[in-house]
Amino acid sequence: MKDLITFLIDLFSFDKEHPLLFTQFNFWAFFLIVFAGFCLLQSPWFWTKVLKRSAADPKRPNLKLTVRNGYLFIVSLFFYFKTSGLFVLLLVFSTLLGFFLGIAMDKAEDNKPKAKALMITGVVINLLVLFYFKYAYFFTDIHNNIFHTDLQVVNYLAVFANHFTKTPSFDASKILLPVGISFFTFQNISYIVDVYKHKIRHASNIFDFGFYTTFFPQLVAGPIVRADQFIPQLYKPYFLSRRQFGIAVFWIINGLMKKIILSDYLAVNFVDRVFENPLLYTGFENLSALFIYSLQVYADFSGYTDIAIGVAMLMGFYLPKNFNSPYKATSPAGFWKRWHMSLSNWLKDYLYIPLGGNRNATLGSYLILGGMLIVVALMAQTVWVTLVVTTVIGLLVAVYLIFPRHRREFNTNVNNMDTMLLGGMWHGASFNFITWGGLNGAGILIYKWWKKQGPRARVVATEALFVAFLLADILWPSPAFNVGAVWTGIICFGTALRYLVVNPLCDRHQRAAAKQKIEQVWSIFLTFVFITFTRLFFRSGSNLDPAEANQVAWNTAKNMVSRIGGSWQTGIIPDIIANYAGVFIVFVIGMVIHWLPERFKRRYRLSFAMMPLWLMAIVVVAAILLVYQFITADLQPFIYFQF
Repeated sequence: MKDLITFLIDLFSFDKEHPLLFTQFNFWAFFLIVFAGFCLLQSPWFWTKVLKRSAADPKRPNLKLTVRNGYLFIVSLFFYFKTSGLFVLLLVFSTLLGFFLGIAMDKAEDNKPKAKALMITGVVINLLVLFYFKYAYFFTDIHNNIFHTDLQVVNYLAVFANHFTKTPSFDASKILLPVGISFFTFQNISYIVDVYKHKIRHASNIFDFGFYTTFFPQLVAGPIVRADQFIPQLYKPYFLSRRQFGIAVFWIINGLMKKIILSDYLAVNFVDRVFENPLLYTGFENLSALFIYSLQVYADFSGYTDIAIGVAMLMGFYLPKNFNSPYKATSPAGFWKRWHMSLSNWLKDYLYIPLGGNRNATLGSYLILGGMLIVVALMAQTVWVTLVVTTVIGLLVAVYLIFPRHRREFNTNVNNMDTMLLGGMWHGASFNFITWGGLNGAGILIYKWWKKQGPRARVVATEALFVAFLLADILWPSPAFNVGAVWTGIICFGTALRYLVVNPLCDRHQRAAAKQKIEQVWSIFLTFVFITFTRLFFRSGSNLDPAEANQVAWNTAKNMVSRIGGSWQTGIIPDIIANYAGVFIVFVIGMVIHWLPERFKRRYRLSFAMMPLWLMAIVVVAAILLVYQFITADLQPFIYFQF
């Protein structure tokens, strides 16, 4: 009896060393129990024999759906408690806030000012909660830099809890980031805004709405579920066809293989080691770590999404597609239409379009851009960054005043840059994430300019850029200038090759087909390399305490650039590849699979889904045994848990 009590206490208590992760056995034990209960609730036997009533109650036609949604709401809260402990209270608060505001806005639909005030109140409260937990260190650093103070972050919730319990149980000197706070905050905001815009009606009861905000497969790392896409599913009866079952199992196995075989293996055996101390490794190893990290982060995040989609599908719910082979993109803008699509679409609908989108810019557009540039200058604390920011602001003002006919395009570009900067800041409150977002924004704007140029203008522009970096490296030798010279030299060579070699060698019909194919491959290559280099700043600040993220991330990025742009010992590269043969083989296999045609992937996905159940079981067991060979001793949480 004592052992049973101890087991139950362990089962229903929070253990930060053993959270419910998709890659852990305890999650699948949890899901098996949850799914068994879910299936029981669908059974006519349960309603007629156990509850002694009909599920089709004429007085409450949605009773069965409400019970199902309430059940999943409760188990989702338990899941979050097992993942984040007492932060489940924050999730409950966010859920209650959204639910009651939705009701109040629908009741005030004839009173537009009141409804708008309620909507703004809901959005502001959600953002304030997010800012407190995620950006307290960020804004404290800005205040200290401006006013030369030494303010320290205080966890006032911990202070209150200690005062309330009369014990020093909670650490008040540090603010911990609740897992998945950005995801459920954005979902809550989308619900509040969609109810205000009459895209949807408010949820009929707290169980339905609570289920929407807490659905455990996507709760802690997305995809971000939009209210108008998911809430209608709450009122549909459970249905799972034979094919849908097979597809769901495929996504789960596919996600586990991505996460453990690709992401965790590459991280533990190579990427994490190099990023931990770049100066201990050669320039080739640093460059390889950057490219391998691009596959790692994709496999990690898309692997989580695949599992979430599969688990949700088994219960009859459909989550939005979050990735569409992003490394097949031919431009930075195309990349963001394929990567983390739920976030990209959320930012487009709730930030980019309200700022003016393609039509115009608002005062907020310029305030955001100017404010972000000033923040960058203050946080960098270097003269050259301040000069660059001042120059950029001056150029923007000059362009706006001198070219009035291009103001609409200018305004669109400002809105694009605002969206990317805030998207970067969404990932983390530190200088490196803002830099990463800004680089992606700059890439989108440069590509927009590039598309408008003719062949000769492109060749001249790339030659000029190459010469500029080359001269800078000669006059002021620097690893950064060296990297710039090599990269722009490759771009210059490829641009010239496309227009000076391909055209004369082919007849008109061959030339068109060859040019299109070469341009596609070349554009994919350039986009992949560009996205990979921006991730130098993304990865450098990941998994860091917010109090030290800025300094550590900047030093890591600087050290990696110094290695990549420094002198290389090319003679030892074969030995490095041999020593890390497994890593490079897994990387190549992963990229080849990623670049397979979508039609081929769809074919083998459907083939798996339509296998006989006995054959599917054999394949699943074989896949699990293969995954087991790659499991590492260290727990590797999903990268996007921190966001």
